[in-house]
Amino acid sequence: MRKTSPSEKTLCLWYKNPAAEWNEALPIGNGRLGAMIYGQVEEENLALNEDSLWYGGPRDRNNPDARKYLPEIRRLIFAGEIKKAERLATLTLGGTPESQRHYLPLGNLYLSFLTEGLFCGQLEAAENYCRVLDLNQGLVQVTFQAGETAFVREYFASAVHQALILRLTASKPGQISFLARFRRGRYLEKTIAAADTLRMLGHSGGQDGVEFCVAVRAVADGGTITPLGENLLVEQADAVTLIITAATTFRFPDAEAACLAQLEGAARFPYQTLKAEHIKDYQALFHRVSLSIAGRPEPEEASGAGDLSKLPTDERLKRLQAGYDDPGLMALYFQFGRYLLISSSRPGALPANLQGIWNDQMLPRWDSKYTININTEMNYWPAEVCNLAECHLPLFDLIERMREPGRRTAQVMYGCRGFVAHHNTDIWADTAPQDLNPRATYWPLGAAWLCLHLWEHYAFSADLEFLEKAYPTMKEAAEFFLDFLIEDDQGRLVTCPSVSPENKYLLPNGEQGSLCAGPAMDNQILITLFTCCIKAADLLGRDREFVQSLKEVLAKIPRPQIGRYGQLQEWLEDYAEADPGHRHLSHLFALYPGNLITPRETPELAKAARVTLERRLAHGGGHTGWSRAWIINLWARLEEGEKAGENLRELLCRSTLPNLLDTHPPFQIDGNFGGTAGIAEMLLQRHAGELYLLPAVPKNWVSGRITGLRARGGFTLDIEWEKQAFKSACLRSAGGGWCRVRIKQLAPEARSIVVFNQGRPVTQVSATDSVVEFMAAAQAEYWIETRSKFVKKWF
Repeated sequence: MRKTSPSEKTLCLWYKNPAAEWNEALPIGNGRLGAMIYGQVEEENLALNEDSLWYGGPRDRNNPDARKYLPEIRRLIFAGEIKKAERLATLTLGGTPESQRHYLPLGNLYLSFLTEGLFCGQLEAAENYCRVLDLNQGLVQVTFQAGETAFVREYFASAVHQALILRLTASKPGQISFLARFRRGRYLEKTIAAADTLRMLGHSGGQDGVEFCVAVRAVADGGTITPLGENLLVEQADAVTLIITAATTFRFPDAEAACLAQLEGAARFPYQTLKAEHIKDYQALFHRVSLSIAGRPEPEEASGAGDLSKLPTDERLKRLQAGYDDPGLMALYFQFGRYLLISSSRPGALPANLQGIWNDQMLPRWDSKYTININTEMNYWPAEVCNLAECHLPLFDLIERMREPGRRTAQVMYGCRGFVAHHNTDIWADTAPQDLNPRATYWPLGAAWLCLHLWEHYAFSADLEFLEKAYPTMKEAAEFFLDFLIEDDQGRLVTCPSVSPENKYLLPNGEQGSLCAGPAMDNQILITLFTCCIKAADLLGRDREFVQSLKEVLAKIPRPQIGRYGQLQEWLEDYAEADPGHRHLSHLFALYPGNLITPRETPELAKAARVTLERRLAHGGGHTGWSRAWIINLWARLEEGEKAGENLRELLCRSTLPNLLDTHPPFQIDGNFGGTAGIAEMLLQRHAGELYLLPAVPKNWVSGRITGLRARGGFTLDIEWEKQAFKSACLRSAGGGWCRVRIKQLAPEARSIVVFNQGRPVTQVSATDSVVEFMAAAQAEYWIETRSKFVKKWF
């Protein structure tokens, strides 16, 4: 088995030691199954997950008293009696019971390694240890020397065969001996060892919970395999392949039968076939995008620089924290984010939750479910732009499943048409409010925001067939607000009750409040949703009356307002903030991921957005990983490369674990995905009607190349820059159409921007314009370059 050499580690996370805890382990996954690999020499630990193993079953949690007391709660809010409104809301608007379901670990597979057999001692002390996550191939490799024997262990999660695979080899025959056993803290029914297979069965717990089965089969080259109680003993094998499968009754009527059928299916193939098919499948997604970034050269003796990929990843992270530059680590972080999305969100799987698919706690923080007031949406920010559109599909499946429970919540709790969801959902697509927290619970925009992802998928692909399927869902989300919005004393149509997610304001009397009418984020999301529905209906040629209703309501929804400090107001009233450094940046939705605020089209609002960001950061904002990731994207939209770069650095220095996973703390995966999206946003934007190349590249990214980024309108681009200036771009147009390209960082010597198609100039403009326009043909490729003089006009 081939080892990864230090010179090949550009696309690798690697370490000189095993993981001492879960937060140092390396993740593998195929969307449905996941494992954290510790790489321990004497007793290996694989912390296992299956995406549909959640506590309990579906419930109707809609509060039957909500509709009755809704008018009184609204009256109290408009009267400024916020504490009374919040007290009544806590009693009548919360879900019953208050909590949704939580995600569970599948268990652990332990491998206790022995020198020769059951009655022999453990392996000798390891030397030349190396633990690698190879992003290029989507696998983990552990290598070490024990005595005179070299050992190699290889781990990957196959989406093709729906199995986790582990291969154990040694440089000498008969050196692989170990005892395998499953362990799980709770809800375990039994473990069965028979022949070469070990399986564990259990129940998720809770009423109507799911049953599960996880199994491992040992396929040995030489040696013996013996079942011993709840263990599987492998002795003196030359090499061993372990195949792990799992299933629950969420997808299958008989979890054990499904698990064993998957095991039998994968076991029919030799290891090299399993590996080759995994790599082919994985690279079909991963290889769509490449990124390289080079920084300023630093004296090796002063910085420990040189080829930084030869340094272990945790050492590179410490070096960054010490103040040194490492643009290559930023590129690695970007590709790690894409790896995580491929590994945690594949077609047919559930969407990536707060921890992707990786969780080792029976009661994880925030239940490791779907927090849909920012976190789940952030998980999917990189999906389209980073050329992983298929990975977006599990989210769309969840949105579709939310429609029926969301209709019931809309009718029972609010007396409205359409469908609605609040700030959380779970495996069962629960749409009733979660918790009894006035700062978060009573926010009814969850489904509305999620449905914007449907439009984004269309915007990037221009796929009318997809829009045909997605439009009814978008329409139904908008329809709820045609009924729910209420007129305030100024004739504006506002949400009420609602909150600016998880934040509080100060009333003039010094009291703190959260419940309100028409917070800025709500208005921004609704303006965006209604506008997208109008565009979709026009493209599809339908629903004239519905569109007219949307337009009439849209005209009355409040627009962004500028407050006393020159900042964007978070609420309709220019309240003082109880926590000026709050982690949420909800009122900046219009800047990112929305597009209502741009530096050129709405300069005053963009200026106010900048003030808002600066005030948040001055008061300690961005202290969680996902919040810092959002800030990167916001600065990128403001075209502030240095600010975006500084906050990307802060994300890695302050909110990143040794294995490069994001920490809130604790671990949450949203910051990884938000950071990945932020890097893409620094390199390419198309939200304001034009392609913008290199809009926010920091000065220390001296040279670089990105290939395969996607942009709205059906474009795919490769972009190269050198000496802090644009060099060239290749643009591929799927559907054709008018194309406007803006380039920020042009070289001083550039006199013209030229567009070529098949080697012939299409158009050229003066470099002082920094904008070039042309008609792109469908399925055509164009090159954009700068020249030190104008090209002769033979076009």
